[in-house]
Amino acid sequence: MNRIILTAAAALLATGALAQDKAAPTAQAALVGADGEALGEASLTRGPAGVLIHLRVEGLTPGAHGLHLHAVGECKHEGGFDSATGHVGKEDGGHGLLNMDGPEPGDLPNLFVAEDGTGEMEAYTTMVTVEGLLDADGSSFIIHESADDHLSQPIGGAGGRVACGVIEGAA
Repeated sequence: MNRIILTAAAALLATGALAQDKAAPTAQAALVGADGEALGEASLTRGPAGVLIHLRVEGLTPGAHGLHLHAVGECKHEGGFDSATGHVGKEDGGHGLLNMDGPEPGDLPNLFVAEDGTGEMEAYTTMVTVEGLLDADGSSFIIHESADDHLSQPIGGAGGRVACGVIEGAA
């Protein structure tokens, strides 16, 4: 069963169901680059069986960038955002949307950045909840320097961490 749905129809279903539940938890993340400068933002909205993620950035290199949910809500740019630790739900050998032994809950589709440095993506995942991402040590988004091939271990060949955003909100 597909656990990440990337169709516009699924996103519309998720937001349509949300309209009926005005008290749905939401969360957001301010994304910063390795120099600490603001790059964009992400929003997370509870859907009927998962989370709708919308992310927008400016100032990144054009091309595809790996995007993952990380297990700790901390974005210290000293140390290349290592403070965010590994992926949410990390499983040895389980990384990748195309991995028959995965995917991990922190795996997301790539973010595509245009020639002008702007990028935007929307995805729906049933592998996490807003409440789960807002646990005691929080969670974060990490944007990598290169594309995630959705199969190679441990991070799909996505390279270094170029941006981070702590997920905050009301559970």
